[in-house]
Amino acid sequence: MGFDASWLLLGLPLAFVFGWLASRLDQRQWRDDGRRAPKAYFKGLNYLLNEQQDQAIDAFIEAVQSDPDTTELHFALGNLFRRRGEYNRAVRVHEHLLSRDDLSRTDRERAQHGLALDYLKAGLLDRAEDALRRLEGTPLETQARLALLTIYERSHDWTQATAIAERMQQSQQGDFSTRHAHYLCEQAQTQATQGDFEAARGLLIQAIAIAPGAARARLELARLQLHQGEPAAALATLQDIAGTAAAALPLAAGLFVESANACGQQESTRALLQEHYQRTPSLDLLDAIIALLPGNGTRDDGATQHWYAGYLDKEASLVVAAKWLSHETLTHEERHPAIQRALDQAAKPLTRYRCAACGFEALQHFWQCPGCQSWDSYPPRRVEEL
Repeated sequence: MGFDASWLLLGLPLAFVFGWLASRLDQRQWRDDGRRAPKAYFKGLNYLLNEQQDQAIDAFIEAVQSDPDTTELHFALGNLFRRRGEYNRAVRVHEHLLSRDDLSRTDRERAQHGLALDYLKAGLLDRAEDALRRLEGTPLETQARLALLTIYERSHDWTQATAIAERMQQSQQGDFSTRHAHYLCEQAQTQATQGDFEAARGLLIQAIAIAPGAARARLELARLQLHQGEPAAALATLQDIAGTAAAALPLAAGLFVESANACGQQESTRALLQEHYQRTPSLDLLDAIIALLPGNGTRDDGATQHWYAGYLDKEASLVVAAKWLSHETLTHEERHPAIQRALDQAAKPLTRYRCAACGFEALQHFWQCPGCQSWDSYPPRRVEEL
């Protein structure tokens, strides 16, 4: 039986028609999918801009299901889950991205960084540390090291924090000299608590060399010198603060009084404090000056009242008014204690320190805020003076 060429002539057009129809169907399906994915994406973006995170997540999940290979939507989902505190879901999204073989190097590094942040927010510090260390030598190295600093600060691992700060300083990833000095001061406090005062002194001297303009290391060194019976050396260290970090003098006021009394240099120390007080009045400096007056500011001392009155002439201070009243003899003496208690109670909140970053208030000055963990966010002045 011979081959009939007419079938070939008939089959070729039919094959062409069927192929054309199939391609049109594929194109229509592709267009429909393309329309659905951007629509879901923009819907999610609109929800996100209106701070409707639940609806945004649902829309992004719909978009990801339409196109599972869309990495940007995965990143958006992971970030949304983390912001909502759904850390397990955020981890799964970033682990899914890392498991893909077709992921680019840049996206893989982004996914690794996102996974580290998930662990960090969830409080899984050991996993976060491991994930962040894998970003060494990548464009995200700076962000990873900053996150590592956060981990070491939260765990009070000051040795590791110091090492990271040194590396970032050497790599010119920012100026970390002041923070480095804080880490050394933290280590010095630990050494002093353990009784190793020489090691503590060495760390503080190193901190002064690293950040000469920072006040903390000199304050800690003066406190250590005073504790070891070296009031003259402590006073000299405190006097250096007047030249390098004069704004921090209110924090040193109490140490000035203690050191000056211990080595008999009340008059010269009072003159130094008065010089700075004239330029920048301060409640703590005022108390130190009065404490160094002859007679130590007793109740009947007119000089004490003079200083309090002088401050009140310049500033309407409830704190100073309460102190002035404590040295004043009233006509109705029997009412004095009640009035004094009322004023002291009203003035007490005004003697606190307030974090400039988050507003956290405390009775004592902190170098690192217990609330927001910011360094040097507490001004050296009381709430009433701000």
